[in-house]
Amino acid sequence: MTATDLKSLFDAFNRHDIDGIMHFFAEDCVFNAVGGPEVYGVRFEGRQAIADAFSGVWKAMPDAEWGNHSHFASGDRGVSEWTFSGTAADGSRIEAEGCDLFTFKGGKIVRKQAFRKNRPVLQPRY
Repeated sequence: MTATDLKSLFDAFNRHDIDGIMHFFAEDCVFNAVGGPEVYGVRFEGRQAIADAFSGVWKAMPDAEWGNHSHFASGDRGVSEWTFSGTAADGSRIEAEGCDLFTFKGGKIVRKQAFRKNRPVLQPRY
């Protein structure tokens, strides 16, 4: 995987293109989400569970976007930085910087760890 591959991955996230996203993930991949009750957040294992988690974000926030994304990859590791924004059904919004730490194997993502600033939810725009 290269920084260009990671850019393509995030372009697919912003198109809400689940097939385009999952192209980059190995069958036995693991995704640790930004929040959850465990020390690692919530863990999703396997392509289908991860695809369902990503699709759930778009259902909850149809305008979800990872803006200003930039990427670095070297060997079997990579980093992406971004600003996540999205609006929930009640009009409340999230806008916060974050990053992903990736582990690669065989040209695919085998581990994605997501981190995002813990910022209060923004009130709806009127």
